[in-house]
Amino acid sequence: QVQLEESGGGLVQAGGSLRLSCAASGGTFSLLAMGWFRQAPGKGREFVAAISRSGSSTIYADSVKGRFTISRDNAKTTMYLEMNSLKPEDTAVYSCAATVAVFQSWTSSIVSEYGYWGQGTQVTVSS
Repeated sequence: QVQLEESGGGLVQAGGSLRLSCAASGGTFSLLAMGWFRQAPGKGREFVAAISRSGSSTIYADSVKGRFTISRDNAKTTMYLEMNSLKPEDTAVYSCAATVAVFQSWTSSIVSEYGYWGQGTQVTVSS
């Protein structure tokens, strides 16, 4: 059973930066495709970014493209989300997700494709 734990959230002013981490345990990390999703109050879960098993493929939501960078360190079994130029509309609970992927380059922006989820970490961006 894969377990995911996020960290790194907090309160930051608009224009600032944060780095989220997602530590995985209980599975073979190198077999997991992973992603970040977020949910703002009163809204549904929204795709942010995803990365393939090998890290060679990444995809981003248009709203964060050019500002956020997803990465992973398979040796540390950890995924990251570097967030720069933060905006108030980025305020949300950010959750990491994972699923076993057959193909090394596979990624997905679809919530239902992921079977493992973390509890989430709050990111608040003040104006």
